[in-house]
Amino acid sequence: MSSGRVSFSPEFREQMVELFLSYKGQKNLSQVARENGIGAETLRNWVKKYQEANPVEDKPLTISERARLEQLERENQELRLEREFLGKATAFFAKKYR
Repeated sequence: MSSGRVSFSPEFREQMVELFLSYKGQKNLSQVARENGIGAETLRNWVKKYQEANPVEDKPLTISERARLEQLERENQELRLEREFLGKATAFFAKKYR
């Protein structure tokens, strides 16, 4: 009686990961897995292991990107403060008019 598990060679695994990465943006993981007769979770696990073993270095931010990031962080902080204030005001008025 077979356990139902299929064993794939390391070469096949590497080929499937490279195939998926070559389709990046064109086909999703499920499509590539289905077209090649393997499970989506199996391929996802292979891709994850590959990416952990071969990390991609992010290129450093340009000056304009860094400035934009700082601007967005400031805006995000302001919005958090406004949301906190509105929450407190809502609680105050809800308590006052009970």
